Amino acid sequence: MSAAHPPAPGAPALPDRPPPSGPTAAPAYGDWTPAAPADGESEDASPASRLGPLPPPLTSRAHVGTRPPTYDAEPTALPAADPDDLDALVPDTVLDGARYGACTLRAVSVRGDSARYRGEPRRDALLTARFGAGERALVLVALATGTRTAPGAHLAAAEVCRWIGAAVGRSHERLTDDIRAARRADLKAGLHRLTDRSLGKLRAAATEQGLDPDDYAATLRCLLLSADPGCRTRVFFGVGPGGLFRLRDREWQDIEPEVKGEPVLGFGSAPHETPDGDRLTMDLGIPTPPSPYEPAPEPPREPFRFRTSVARPGDVLLMCGTGFAEPLHGEPELRAHLADRWSGPEPPGLTAYLADTQVRVKGYADDRTAVAVWEA
Repeated sequence: MSAAHPPAPGAPALPDRPPPSGPTAAPAYGDWTPAAPADGESEDASPASRLGPLPPPLTSRAHVGTRPPTYDAEPTALPAADPDDLDALVPDTVLDGARYGACTLRAVSVRGDSARYRGEPRRDALLTARFGAGERALVLVALATGTRTAPGAHLAAAEVCRWIGAAVGRSHERLTDDIRAARRADLKAGLHRLTDRSLGKLRAAATEQGLDPDDYAATLRCLLLSADPGCRTRVFFGVGPGGLFRLRDREWQDIEPEVKGEPVLGFGSAPHETPDGDRLTMDLGIPTPPSPYEPAPEPPREPFRFRTSVARPGDVLLMCGTGFAEPLHGEPELRAHLADRWSGPEPPGLTAYLADTQVRVKGYADDRTAVAVWEA
């Protein structure tokens, strides 16, 4: 649930409103029972969790829940612009889509109601890119969210999307082969390295600009899709919270990978061996005096998240940031509405998808970024 923000200088004061509802006040899922893994899914992939029975289907509507949200449904204030840095401006909404192989892609990133009211930029960034051609093409969709309240949050999110895009693009031929051959271990190791390097570049950029790396930071979530019609393997990877869901037979399943506490290498965790392959001595718990030549050790950061799954015809795979994952978790009517809208014989068009993802829920006012893949 979105947290309260102090009004920006010059912004109008927020109107009085009742306490927002959220995951703690909304109806619970009910019992979460593991679902059977899809055909071809790795046994060590985290199990799907059924999200409970759905209420009856709903017709199209502007909001769900007992009360309408406090904020206006349309943008109110534009972010402040710097005439010498207009490239830093972020549009209110980004919408994209494509059809490759056996899947249809829809992707959207929308500025949240709170940011629209206060004239703040969208902190979420979205990148869609195709590398290669024909059946060997590889489609990457990356979404990132900058640190809340950090002045350059939107810039950090955009940069990490560009860097992971460049890293995947340079390795797309090998990644394509690994996906088509279902080499899960190779994919996990390779994508872990690419993610580590991209986030490392972001921290280095923060240091070069004299910024706190914890402020100039972003979460990152990505999907890889093969353009080969015979390849149904879908690959998710990233760092940081959000949502990964599957809609199958009008039932939502939570398939977010389990977090086992393994930090991304280079971000608080010591490597297990040297570049030459020599094993490092274990930590015996003996305190080491601080060195004047090395920075103090940092606390462990978010672990690397990875999951492969094999899609079935009719499935809808949804990857999203926290701004969309939280209302989807917290409001059963939203799940029911989207299940009804997205279970038809054809995927929605771009404008219909935009309308679906903008169905509002009181108490949730963050940016919404959602990437959905329909299986033919």
